[in-house]
Amino acid sequence: MKVCIVGAGAIGGFIGARLAAAQACDLSAYARSDTLAALRQHGWRLQQADTLIQAPARASDNAAELGPQDVVIIAVKGQALAAVAQQIAPLLTPDTIILPAMNGVPWWFGQGVAAIGDEPLASVDPGGAIAAALPYRQMLGCVVHASTSTPSPGLVSHKMGNGLIVGEPAGGDSERAQQLGALLRAGGFDVKVSADVRYDIWYKLWGNMTLNPVSAITGATADRILDDQLVAEFCRAAMREAAVIGERIGCHIAETPEQRHLVTRKLGAFKSSMLQDAEAGRMLELDALVAAVREIGQRLQLATPHIDALLGLTRLFGRVHGLYPEAQQ
Repeated sequence: MKVCIVGAGAIGGFIGARLAAAQACDLSAYARSDTLAALRQHGWRLQQADTLIQAPARASDNAAELGPQDVVIIAVKGQALAAVAQQIAPLLTPDTIILPAMNGVPWWFGQGVAAIGDEPLASVDPGGAIAAALPYRQMLGCVVHASTSTPSPGLVSHKMGNGLIVGEPAGGDSERAQQLGALLRAGGFDVKVSADVRYDIWYKLWGNMTLNPVSAITGATADRILDDQLVAEFCRAAMREAAVIGERIGCHIAETPEQRHLVTRKLGAFKSSMLQDAEAGRMLELDALVAAVREIGQRLQLATPHIDALLGLTRLFGRVHGLYPEAQQ
């Protein structure tokens, strides 16, 4: 099976290094700049505790050079996807499976959900360019439960978590989902093939849509956010709004925000991915995590005052610090 990782950063490099080390497939990487140079010089590299996993890498910034693939795993930041979707066309055939291993609400999320409508979500796919380049029928949904970072280009540090959830966007089971699940298991991942991956995506989003931006604004680790009762209650209020949205789109969450925060507390004083991006001067992945939730709420005609405030504050913080695009005039 020919598999290409698009974006060999913290998540893409994690998945790629595991698959390469296991020799589970004919693997390549679409990468650019310093990451491409590092892959060519050092190969795949994954630091796990005291162990460095290293394997040869075939990498290029020219998708035509890599050629058509059976599976394309996309692990870029949401704000980069519109451009990348056009660039990777040579990797895709009508039968290529596309697996976005990305945070937040994916561009295809509203497909088949009458309450949302088939119109592309402007927050994550303005004009529908991504949906046009990456067909819904070739998609498998994905949720990553792992904490990784990139201390330097091409080097991934794995801190905790080993879970991957994959499944058909429309729900149910399929042979292709089972095959991809088997491939990822061969790479050493704990894989669940889900009959309702849309719920799995919403559930993970519900848990991290508040801590990520709040940590970026404040510079606080998760434990300090939860220790501040005013801030923690603000987060819980936004989560309650998101839970109401989820109920309306078939993603019922049985937990309370308080129960979810007890789970988060067990992870200790960790820095969210958005805080790590802010500290490194990287663009904030805010649209898929917060703006898309607000947009879905608007389509459902639901008031989301706490989500609105969360988006507005983080967006302004990002613009002031050059980490989020200025408003279009």
